Parts: sequence; structure tokens; C-alpha cells
Amino acid sequence: TNPGFVARITQAGLDYAHQHGVAFLEKELARLRLPDISGDFRLRPVGKVQYEISSLNLRSFNLPYSKISPVPNVGLQVSISNAFAELDGNWRVKFYFIRDHGSFRLEVENIYIKISLKLGSNASGKPTVGTSACSTSISSVRVHFRGKLAWLYNLFHSAIESRFRTILESKVCESVVSSVSNDLQRYFQTLPVTAKIDAMAGIDYSLVAAPVATTQSLDGSLKGEFFSLAHRTAVPFPPPALALPPDHDRMVYFGASSYFFNTAGFTYHAAGFLVFEITDSMIPKGTGFHLNTSTFAAFFPQLDEMYPNMLMKLRLFAPSAPFLSIGPDGLLLQPVVDIQAYAILPNTSMAPLFLLSLTSNVSATIDVRSGHIVGSLNVGRMKLSLKHSDVGTFTVRMLQSIMNTYASSILLPRLNERLGEGFPLPLPDRIQLSNILVRFHQNFLLLGADVHYTPR
Repeated sequence: TNPGFVARITQAGLDYAHQHGVAFLEKELARLRLPDISGDFRLRPVGKVQYEISSLNLRSFNLPYSKISPVPNVGLQVSISNAFAELDGNWRVKFYFIRDHGSFRLEVENIYIKISLKLGSNASGKPTVGTSACSTSISSVRVHFRGKLAWLYNLFHSAIESRFRTILESKVCESVVSSVSNDLQRYFQTLPVTAKIDAMAGIDYSLVAAPVATTQSLDGSLKGEFFSLAHRTAVPFPPPALALPPDHDRMVYFGASSYFFNTAGFTYHAAGFLVFEITDSMIPKGTGFHLNTSTFAAFFPQLDEMYPNMLMKLRLFAPSAPFLSIGPDGLLLQPVVDIQAYAILPNTSMAPLFLLSLTSNVSATIDVRSGHIVGSLNVGRMKLSLKHSDVGTFTVRMLQSIMNTYASSILLPRLNERLGEGFPLPLPDRIQLSNILVRFHQNFLLLGADVHYTPR
């Protein structure tokens, strides 16, 4: 199934996420709890020596060099090199009748960590992440003992250092696996699968397939479909193929296909939302006319005879869902709007007068603001035609000017006010977008942006 929406994280975006991830991992590793170590060994000419290493405390764990890479068929790979850590603790020794204790300092250098992350999706379409592989190797461990018998420990430091190395290598990967499965997975779960728009509709942003890693990016294919909150029905048209261009100037890119926007029109039309009524009280002051039979009697005199000096109402509705197209030149819409005119009788009932059909070329400007796709419509020349009349024949062309005024001064501002509120993009928590790029391609809109993450 083709997606209606595609989200891409470029290498620049992965690098930015990686900076925050490594900073978090550094703090987690600095909180590692290391077990006490005890044992014995034979040392000539002293004999059997029992020892205990306790109160191990990690003073710091530094990850100065690291990189993240998308790997096809694998996911993401994180490589950390030349990491280093410092620990301190206490030692205790016993041989024959002699007992002694002291402190020590441990320096660990040239730590190399390699992590492979596997990306997927769960049954609800949310992204998942797990550690598919983790390895840690430590090249240098140096123990410095302090105390009266520190010279004795320094004789067998290699055995102690080996045990430290084995324990620390194991604990590092344990911490990595825990951080990924708990903290990173929890953050992934903040990515919305559905976004509520208003009381009528929402957007389905569930993954239709597991995220795909290429050599230069990480791509997520999303459903990208508006739906009714009251009663979801199948969309009667398929999404077109959607392939993003190889742009990499921004951290993230979003591809919204024409399907994405057209499901919005389908959903709101099916919900009866694309109906708008104009009454006399809505006519802007200064237009010089009112919405009543006296005004329209100038175009067909018989109206004033049939319904003298009565207020009127115009009911605008789309007989079918609007359908837009996207091409390199922009977003184009050719809506058909029916206009039913009524006379409001003294008993408040309404008498039908005439039914017009209005067509026009509409273009749209698109932007991103506060994580929402926002837009505004620009209406070109409108064309009127008469579909039915209950008050006799008349020349429709004579109504062109007044209908233009109603559309431009009443209908369009209200539509643009709603479009100005926008539709939310699928963003995880605490993400803000900047440096927005908007481009039109065949059958889809391309949005590019840089990302700013605000830690808790």
C-alpha cells in the first residue's frame, strides 16, 4: 500500500538526535552500579592472600567520539570510540594474621562501544526500537592502590584489572539495552498515531510498514489519511506512489501526497461540514447593499412582487468532495459550489428562489507554523451558471459582481481562518521546527525543516 505521508530523517537529523542520545547515555553510564569483587591468590613468598574490592564509585564516564549511521537492512548503528571513565573504591586484604585496607583509583581508557538498533512498528502502527546487538571492548585499565600494603596489590594488579574489564564491558551493554528498551522506546511512543483536528475529524499517522534505513536517511511510510471521528469509512480512491527527492539540506523532510489532502475534503464533505450559510447580518458594512429581495429585485423585478422586502439567505454547499491536484507549479483546486437562495418568510420558513452553480480556479499557499501545516486560499475568476429557478428566468451574468463580493468578503476569510489553524504534523514530544522549506512536486508537497529538541 502506498503511503499518504512520508517522514524522512536525514543524516543531519540523525546526527542531531545522536548528540542528545549520547549525552543521555553518558549520564546513564555514570550511574552504573558495579558489584564488589573478592577472591584470593597465592603470592610468593607471602602465600595465600585474600582480598576484597568494595564501594566502587564511578566518578565520570565520558563519550567524546561517536557517530550514527543508517545501515540498509539493519537499522541504525552507533559507534563510540576512545571513551574513558574513572572510578574509585576501597580495598581490604588479609593474609596470615595481617589485615589492612585502603583506597584505590581506577582509570579506564580506550573504551569502544558498538550498538545496532532495530526499528519496527507495533500492531497500532507506532514505531518500535530495540537493541539487536551491543559489544564493548576496553583496551586500557589501570588501578592505583593507596595504603600501607598498596605495594602488595600492585603486584597482582593485572588480575584485578582483568576482572574490572570483564565486569565493566558487561555492565555497559546492560545499560545500553536498558536505556533503549525503556527510555528511547518510551520517547518513540510519543509519536502520534492519530492526531485529532477538531470535533469532526482526525489524521491517521500510523506506520504502514517498518521504518526503512538507506545509506543516507531513515524513512517512515505513514497512512496519512483524514478520517471521521464519528464513523470511519473507506476512502474511495487510492494513494499515488510517493518517492521523495534526494534532498539533504534539512534535518527532516515530510512528503504529503495529494491523497493526504483529498482525504480531508472527502471526510469533511461526508460529515456535512462543507456547508456554509450567508445571512444579511454577515454582510460587511460599506458594501452598499443588503441580502434581501429588494437588492436582488434589481436583477429580476418579479422577485420583489412575489416576496416584497424580505430578508434572504444563501446556502453554499459542495455537491461532491473537492479534489485538488499538486504539481511543480503548486497546489490547484477547482471546486464546484452550489448556491441555493431562499427568501425568509414572515413565519421564518424559507421559500426557495434559485439554485446557482459556482466554479473557480483556487490556488493555495502552504507553510508550517508551530508544528502545523497551515495554508490560505486564493480564488481566481468565478463562473456562475443557473441550475434551477423558482422565480422565472434571469441573466446570471448580472449576479457575478455581487456573488464575487459575498465569496471574497465573507466565505474566503472564514475558510482561511480555519486553514490558518492548520493540521498537526506527526512530531514526537518537545520538538520544534525551524528553517522551513516548502516545495511542490508531482502529486505531493515536500516540507523540509531543521529540528530543535527541548530536554525535560
